[in-house]
Amino acid sequence: MMRDFGFKDCRRGQQYCGANGDADIVGLPGLHVECKVYRDRLKGGIYGALDQSKRDVREGEVPVVFHRKDYCEALVTMRLEDWVNFYREWRK
Repeated sequence: MMRDFGFKDCRRGQQYCGANGDADIVGLPGLHVECKVYRDRLKGGIYGALDQSKRDVREGEVPVVFHRKDYCEALVTMRLEDWVNFYREWRK
């Protein structure tokens, strides 16, 4: 999906049961993306997914979760303070 939006360098990260701490999507500098797709409920909830991203984030990255319930549109969840910083930069 990210390539469809023009982010040609994006790809899935190397995932081995999440044990290595790599992001699920790489190629978006400054973001540590966890990506979740689920049927009825997101195991661990959205806060659990954000906690995973916060735990694995590297220096200079912002933790973020891309998530989508089956047959629904994709959403992005991040901490409010990070969104405020993004918005301020965008408004400049």
